[in-house]
Amino acid sequence: MSDGPWTVPPVSPPPRLAGFLREALGERPWREVKRWISTGKVQVDGEVERDPGRTLRAGDRVALHMETPRRAGQQDEIPVVYWDAHVIVVDKPEGVTSVPYDEDMRDTALSRAQTWLRSRTGPAPPLRVVHRIDKDTSGLLVFARTRLAERELANQLRLHAMERRYLCVCHGRVGPARIESMLVPDRGDGLRGSSTRGQGKRAVTHVEPVESLAGATLCRVRLETGRTHQIRIQLAEAGHPLVGERVYIRDHLRAGRVALEAERLLLHAATLGFAHPVGGAPRHFEAPLPPAFEAALAALRRP
Repeated sequence: MSDGPWTVPPVSPPPRLAGFLREALGERPWREVKRWISTGKVQVDGEVERDPGRTLRAGDRVALHMETPRRAGQQDEIPVVYWDAHVIVVDKPEGVTSVPYDEDMRDTALSRAQTWLRSRTGPAPPLRVVHRIDKDTSGLLVFARTRLAERELANQLRLHAMERRYLCVCHGRVGPARIESMLVPDRGDGLRGSSTRGQGKRAVTHVEPVESLAGATLCRVRLETGRTHQIRIQLAEAGHPLVGERVYIRDHLRAGRVALEAERLLLHAATLGFAHPVGGAPRHFEAPLPPAFEAALAALRRP
C-alpha cells in the first residue's frame, strides 16, 4: 500500500506531521497514524521521518509507504543463537520489527524465527512473545515455544529476574547513573516521555560508562523495567540522546547542540540471561556488535 505524496500548502501555523497525515488520510485514528510514523512508513521529501511532531514547511512532500507482504520463502533468515524444545533465542537485525503491529506486517523477527524453526523441525505451534526490542535496535530476543515457557519467562520479567543489558553510544560525557521516571505515551507533543505528575508507568534504567569517545560515550545499560523506548527516552531527557537518534533528539537540537551522525541508532541488546523455564538452569547469551555499529564506534575513536 502506498499513498501520496501530498504537498504541504502554505498555511499558518505550519502543520505537524501527524496532524497533516491524519487529515490527508481522511481523519484516520491518531494512534494508527502515529504508529505508521514511528515504524518508518512515512517519508518527508523522500526521507523516512519517525517524529510525529515534526513541523512541516510549505512545499514538503509527505508519502505513506506500507510494507508489501512477503511470502515466507522471501524472508531473510534470522541468526539463531540458541534453541531447544522450549525456547528460541535470536539476534535481531536493526530495521526488523520484533512482532507484527498490524496485518500489513509480514516480515518480523517473530515470523523469521518461526520460519527458521519450521524449516528444521517441520510443522510447529506458533511461537509465543515474551518481550520486544525496538525496530531500530539490534540484538537478543527470546521467544517461547510452549505455554509453560511463556509463563515462566513472563514471570521472570515481572520479577526483574531476567538479565537484559544493552550497549549504546550517547552524546556527551556520561557518568554512572540510575534513572527513574514515569513514562507516558504522549508527553503533550505527540512523543513518548516522562510525566512530572506521577502518571504513567514506572521505568528504571541503570547506566555505566564504558569508553569516552569524540563527543560521545559508549555505555552499558541495564534495564530494571522494560518500557517502550525506555533507554532512548530517559537518556535523551538526561541530556544524552543516543547517537543515530531520529525521534528523541528534538530538545538536543533546540538547545543548539550538534547531533552526531550515524547510519543507524547505536543501541544493541548485547546480553540476555534467564533461568531456563524447565529445570531452572541459568542461560546466558551475548551478541556481538553488528558491523555498522562497530564502524560508527571506530569513527568516533579517531583522534
